[in-house]
Parts: sequence; structure tokens; C-alpha cells
Amino acid sequence: MPKFRIAQKATFTVEVAIPQVGGKPIKVPFTFKHRDREQMAALYDDWNARAEALRERFKNQEPSLAEVTSAEIENGVAQIKDLVTGWGFEDEFSDESIADLVRSCMGVSDAIVQGYGDAYTKARLGN
Repeated sequence: MPKFRIAQKATFTVEVAIPQVGGKPIKVPFTFKHRDREQMAALYDDWNARAEALRERFKNQEPSLAEVTSAEIENGVAQIKDLVTGWGFEDEFSDESIADLVRSCMGVSDAIVQGYGDAYTKARLGN
């Protein structure tokens, strides 16, 4: 019988396809924080609250593209910091490099969040 522990490891690593301007996505390993079901629910509740706060921030306004982009970058950085503990880039994993990554490429934070979610979906479906 295979050995299996109920308690999961605190982190797990998944390769995420990171988009590159003018090139094909590259697979980069990301080390993610593990969360149990209750912790995942709390995380998504927090993200929903942040999204609502952002909607309120721009309510009854016509924000500029620069303002919307800045808010999207801020949100992407926050999401990555919520999920990731390390990565396979040559750049050191730090607040500054996370912000540089999100500013440098549209869709990168979405790809990382998707990679995190996919890891849980695969585990739920039995790989």
C-alpha cells in the first residue's frame, strides 16, 4: 500500500508558462504556498474584497488607462505575494522583482494565478 500523509507539505513547485513579448511562453518553476480548503476560501474572499474596493475606488469616475493599469499592476503584485514563495528566474525573489515582473508583461500575474489553481485542480482530479 502506498504511503500517504494527510498533512500536506507547506509549499509545492509547479512550472508556469510565462508569456514573453514577441516569443513563446517559457516554463518557469514557481514555489507556491499550500493552503487547505478553509485557507483557500479566505484567500478568495480577500481577493473579492480587494476587487470590490477597486470597483468602489473608480465608481462614478472615468479613470485614465494609466490609472487602471496601475491598479491592475498593484493587484497582480499582491496576488503573487499571496501565492508565491520563490521562483526559477535568475532575478532574486523580492518585492521589487515581483513588481518588475508584473510591470514587464501583460498577463503574467494571471498566468501565475492560473498555474496555482491548476495545481489544485489536478490534485482534486487525481492528476
